[in-house]
This record gives sequence, structure tokens and C-alpha cells, in this order.
Amino acid sequence: MSTFVRLSDYAGLPAALKGAYVAIGNFDGIHRGHQKVIAALRERASAAGVPALILTFEPHPRDVFAPAPFMFRLTLGDSKARLAEALGLDGIIILPFDTAFSQMEAESFVADVLVGALGVRGVIVGSDFHFGRQRRGTPAFLREQGTALDFAVETLDLVDEGDEPISSSRIRAALSEGAVTAANRLLGYHWFFDGCVVQGDQRGRELGYPTANTMTPAGFQLAQGVYAVRAKVGQQLLDGVAAYGKPMFDNHRPPFETHLFDFSGDLYGQTISVALVGHIRGQEVFKGLDDLIAAMDRDSRKARAMIAECGPLGVLDTHLGFFG
Repeated sequence: MSTFVRLSDYAGLPAALKGAYVAIGNFDGIHRGHQKVIAALRERASAAGVPALILTFEPHPRDVFAPAPFMFRLTLGDSKARLAEALGLDGIIILPFDTAFSQMEAESFVADVLVGALGVRGVIVGSDFHFGRQRRGTPAFLREQGTALDFAVETLDLVDEGDEPISSSRIRAALSEGAVTAANRLLGYHWFFDGCVVQGDQRGRELGYPTANTMTPAGFQLAQGVYAVRAKVGQQLLDGVAAYGKPMFDNHRPPFETHLFDFSGDLYGQTISVALVGHIRGQEVFKGLDDLIAAMDRDSRKARAMIAECGPLGVLDTHLGFFG
């Protein structure tokens, strides 16, 4: 198929996508370990002459079972879909995950979803993949089902870097420490997130640095500090410097504030995508506004220099439109 398809219900799968090779998992971040799985998926699907799909879940199962959402999510559904399309897949199925779905027996998931609704030709999962009520569905169970019901099953380990595998939790930890370069290296692209621009306290405008403010989702654990960024508004690509956290003002669940260089215009109500290029400094408390403005001037110069020296980390950066 030439047109990427995004679905939230396996029952509505177009006929042209039935009989696909399917990779199943949470795929939070679609990092380089996930990309290994997706590369294998595309290879197997191409050899079999069938479509290649991702089957994933929203929200994250851990958030469903917790008293309140707490996961620092690297990619929500929209971002997963953009990355899956950029990686050349035919489609993504993002199934709503709730307590009722979690009670589906592993046998029913295979019979009703994989075989009945999707008619899978083959399935690829990570070696730690579990599914179904009480997590009874294991890779070994899936292989047994595949043998009985005539579909291929393959398990893949995550990519190692250093002395540990690339994982979503490792990337979350890096971002929570402000280690943007390390996180981006593990992802294979510059980490980005989307937000709707809302009205702030107008303080940045008074200081000579008007900002596009976006509220952050629950669980957002990026280290508070100042960052060099690239931002997309529609098809327009802009460079900027951003601050997360307001230690001199009200710092309770602060917005992410992005000052876009050489830009003027009204962005309220528009969606902005922000990619982190580099970490400039942590948050500081200054003696007064003059010292704060001087620091913002220095931050802007550093951000411009970082962005000028930065290039794409791989094809995803190019396909996503953050780098040429």
C-alpha cells in the first residue's frame, strides 16, 4: 500500500492490510532498539509480499493500573504514528488499553485479534513481551500458537549500547537528567513533543523574549533548564531557545516556553512540535531581572551556535522535517 493507515480498532482493518506481518509492543519512543524490530518487520513483510504493521496500545498499561497517570511518555499516539510512517510502514493500529482489555485471555487475543481480525502472516515481538490476562501470553506461548494456527513468530532482543540494552526507561532517565545528547543518540533522532500554544503570563514579552507556551502532560519529567530547540509550526521550521521551569516565579507544573528566533506572529491555539537539540544549563535563580535578561542573551547565543553545528542523526530527523 502507498498510503499510511492509522487505526484505533482492529475490527476496521482494510482488506488490503489483512495478512500482514505485525510487530506488537508499546514502542514508547520508537528508539533504535525498536527500529531494529521494525527493520526486521519490513524485511519479512517484503519477502512475503505483504504489508507491515505495528500493533500498539494507548495509554501505557502501567498508567492504567496506577492510581493516577505517572509515566514519563516519550511518544504519545500521534508521535508514534508519525515515526511509524517515517520508517516506511504501511500502518499502525493503536488499540485503546483499559482494565477490560487487560482481562482478555491470551488465547482470545491470538484467536480473535491476530488471526480472526488481522489474519496475520507473521508476528514479531521483543523477548520480554507479555500479553493477556495475568500476562500469560509469553513469546513461547505465542510461538506455540503460531505453529498451531499457521503464522510465523519471531522474537528479537533489544540493541545493546555499552553494557546495557537501549530501552525506553534508559532514555527517560537521560532526559530527566537533562542529558539530551545521550537520549537523542539512543533514540536515533532528536526527541520531540507536541503541544498547543496557550497564553502565558506575558512575562517573556516584557523581558524582550516572547515565548510560545505549551502545557506539558502529566508525568512530564524532562529536567528543568534551558535548551536549544528546533520547532515546527505547520510546514514552517524555526530555531529557538526554550526554558522549562520558572524558579523565580510560580514553578508549579510550569509550561514549556519556547522563544523562536526571528519570528513574530500569533501562535495561540496552534500546535507546535519542538525537538531538543541540546541542553544549555540547568535552572538558576538570579538576583534581579537585569541578570536574568543577561543570562537569556547568553542562552540565545549558545542555542544559535548549538543549532548551527547540529545535523540530522539519521533518516528519521529528515523525514520528520526537523533537519534537511
